[in-house]
Amino acid sequence: MTLPVIVTEFRDGLAKGELLIQQCGDCGKPNMWPRYACPHCQSENLGWAASGGAGTLHSFCVLRQGAPEGHEEDLPYAIGVVKLDEGVQIAVRLEPDAPEDWSSYQCDDRVEFVAKDAAHIARRPCATFRRAGS
Repeated sequence: MTLPVIVTEFRDGLAKGELLIQQCGDCGKPNMWPRYACPHCQSENLGWAASGGAGTLHSFCVLRQGAPEGHEEDLPYAIGVVKLDEGVQIAVRLEPDAPEDWSSYQCDDRVEFVAKDAAHIARRPCATFRRAGS
């Protein structure tokens, strides 16, 4: 049996400037990362819903060396874990306040989704966030 690729909708949403999260059609609870069955009720009736794009930064780090192959020119960059207002957590990239400067970020900061163009998403298919109000 071949399982379908379940991140296609997520990646396509990012390319259109939308942050989508998986939602169960039976119990209504959101899920992230995408799964083949709801972790709450085990239903396979899963769909996608637009996120409000706001959340709280739980942790983050700035990578200055050791980037994955093909991303060496991206250094430095910051990654973090955001708990969306919908209640799910997502791994994200963080936009610097100024070039290569994430010094104003703190855990528990409010953050918001930043839409990127399709070419950017094709190269880096992950959500990008920045400090709310910046």
